[in-house]
Amino acid sequence: MDVARLAGVSPSTVSRILNGTARVSEDKRLAVLAAIAQMNFAPNQMAQALKKGRSMTIGIVVQDISSAFFDENLRGIDDGLKGTGYASVIVSGHWNPEEEAERIRLLLGRKVDGIILLSGRMSDEAVRAFSLQRPIVSTGRELHTRSALGIKLDNEHGAWMATHHLIELGHRRIAFIAGPPNNLDAEERLAGYRRALREADLPFDPKLVVEGNFIESGGLLAINHLFETQQQFSAVFAANDQSAYGVRLCLYRKGIRVPDDISLVGFDDLPGSSYTTPPLTTIRQPLYEIGLLSTNALLRLINGETVDTQVPPLELIVRETTRRVR
Repeated sequence: MDVARLAGVSPSTVSRILNGTARVSEDKRLAVLAAIAQMNFAPNQMAQALKKGRSMTIGIVVQDISSAFFDENLRGIDDGLKGTGYASVIVSGHWNPEEEAERIRLLLGRKVDGIILLSGRMSDEAVRAFSLQRPIVSTGRELHTRSALGIKLDNEHGAWMATHHLIELGHRRIAFIAGPPNNLDAEERLAGYRRALREADLPFDPKLVVEGNFIESGGLLAINHLFETQQQFSAVFAANDQSAYGVRLCLYRKGIRVPDDISLVGFDDLPGSSYTTPPLTTIRQPLYEIGLLSTNALLRLINGETVDTQVPPLELIVRETTRRVR
């Protein structure tokens, strides 16, 4: 009201100018801007958002809130929201498509302005259907509609890089600790492992592939299985860093030196991988950057803008768990 009085216009005119919807003379617009500057006035962001029918919240569906993998995604999302006025509501889907859908319905009931779905097993069709109600950005899938965007990394190529690195070091018997069944990331990493062997004219031995579950205990059990079945190998590629941590513990308990006796490669480059003993060679996923990219893309979708994302590439990080075969 004071701004309107000082500028000599009506309060509704001030409101329309602030919202960018007013068609007024240049003199009136400049008078309002001068009054705002003179009074050091800052419009109430939430009040403006409510007028536009927005809650200034976004929903985030993670799969495991205890996972360091999702911690890095969330750190990127948090930084992406700084200064935007948006707050986040975080829920967990526990790698269950029905639970993911239930959590999304819960978020929609809370009138979030958009949703970020981190990985998960919900179908593309379900994501597209939910995006008709609120914009959705989902990682780990290829998807592009007016209200839904998928952000996907090249897992197959990352696994190829990991296996190729071991082959270049002279390894010919490379064990693979796979991810869980019916998981797209796990399937693509197995495909990359097999492609690297094929291109090097090395035979694929299914006895060297053991199913894991993307957590430490699964890696430990999988490598134990290889020893119990007396498989011969000089290197291990674990489908993610957490599995590699379990492998490393098993090797330590058996007195097997890394990398002197067996080389080890992971996938993710979690923060702790720089501090394992020895530091882990791995494929770096830009987890923080994906969180930041997802946030920026979602805010653009919320504002009705077009989105053109450039996904950062995966990178081989060579540390101290791999060495050339003697």
